[in-house]
Amino acid sequence: MTIVITGTSRGIGAGLVAAYEARGEQVIGTTRGGAHPLEVAEPDSHTAFAQSLDGAPVDLLVCNAGVYLDKGEMLEDGYPPAQWAQSFAVNVTGVFLTVQALLPNLRAATAAKIAILSSQMASSERAPGGSYIYRASKAAALNLGRNLASDLMSEGIAVGIYHPGWVQTDMGSSAAEITVSESVAGLIERFDALELARTGAFETWDGRPHPY
Repeated sequence: MTIVITGTSRGIGAGLVAAYEARGEQVIGTTRGGAHPLEVAEPDSHTAFAQSLDGAPVDLLVCNAGVYLDKGEMLEDGYPPAQWAQSFAVNVTGVFLTVQALLPNLRAATAAKIAILSSQMASSERAPGGSYIYRASKAAALNLGRNLASDLMSEGIAVGIYHPGWVQTDMGSSAAEITVSESVAGLIERFDALELARTGAFETWDGRPHPY
């Protein structure tokens, strides 16, 4: 099985690469530099990355790359337009461009899967306020995943959207509830279980359905 994972320089992405490699899978992890460079917000970078795969089938695409830029911003004078633009470019457009660029590779596989890492902060039913940019971008990524699931079902490509948990990473903070290894183990179980019958589902890292 060939797996492509975006945003693997640290945190959950790096943990997924290590876990899949330990399982003997062929893993291609993208970073902003290194062996498989990819700037997810730049179309030309996607073109170059897709060309580097030379048409090889991709069995699982994990859209993990993301940013959380608006921590600590205040409603009265925060959340500048540049933060909105950059966050949506990475967290939403970046996901779409990744899927679009690798669609031929996914179509070349048998029963390919796409896993999109969103967040419980995307849920319209869980809205305690604050972090407006991050919440809105992850809600958009959730919506994108749901619509991709509908469009790609007829081609046999399943799409799942996942909350990875509140994880002890630079993004999640050291006070978070679970470790990277716990999140990674749960996410891999979710990806393994993903199939057309569950396409479009929004689930937590430990298998619970998450309200939209």
